[in-house]
Amino acid sequence: MKIKRALISVSDKTGVVELAQKLHAAGVEIVSTGGTMKALKEAGIPVTYVSDVTGFPEIMDGRVKTLNPYIHGGILAVRDNPAHVKAMQEHKITGIDMVVVNLYPFKETISKPDVTLAEAIENIDIGGPAMIRAAAKNFKFVTVVTNPARYDEVAACVAKDGCVGGMLRMQLAQEAFQHTAEYDNCIQNYLMEQVNK
Repeated sequence: MKIKRALISVSDKTGVVELAQKLHAAGVEIVSTGGTMKALKEAGIPVTYVSDVTGFPEIMDGRVKTLNPYIHGGILAVRDNPAHVKAMQEHKITGIDMVVVNLYPFKETISKPDVTLAEAIENIDIGGPAMIRAAAKNFKFVTVVTNPARYDEVAACVAKDGCVGGMLRMQLAQEAFQHTAEYDNCIQNYLMEQVNK
């Protein structure tokens, strides 16, 4: 399936500008959030702000920005299911074919000396894991990339023939679920430590 639209929202910005440049050169529309969008715009890459897709501003200090049917419908739609296609058309939802997301640095935050519980809590990502899991669930149609070390490989596939092969999409989905599982495990371990203090 040809990749026409990618959502990029990363905490770790390593290599993201180069990836976005390659995707843009391959004709991929890029949708992004706050800090990532700023970095891409500064590099001269055309980018659509996620709020322009959702019709709703980022609110609550960025806690709510991608939790929206225009995002999750675009990611989760089964592209060969006529009822899903019809729902997309009726509700004017555009498909999102690639999700490039990595999460708030929770582990790094809690490793700081004297970190407060409030600081730790604010570094629990909600929208990121939701997008990652949605894209990984729908790997038949959506490419999910959580690891910057995969950017070059994925960009090369898109540059070559506009898509990412099925087996690679499945491998990336497995990595994505591993990423969110490790993230959640780190959070629950931290909270358990707080409970047992």
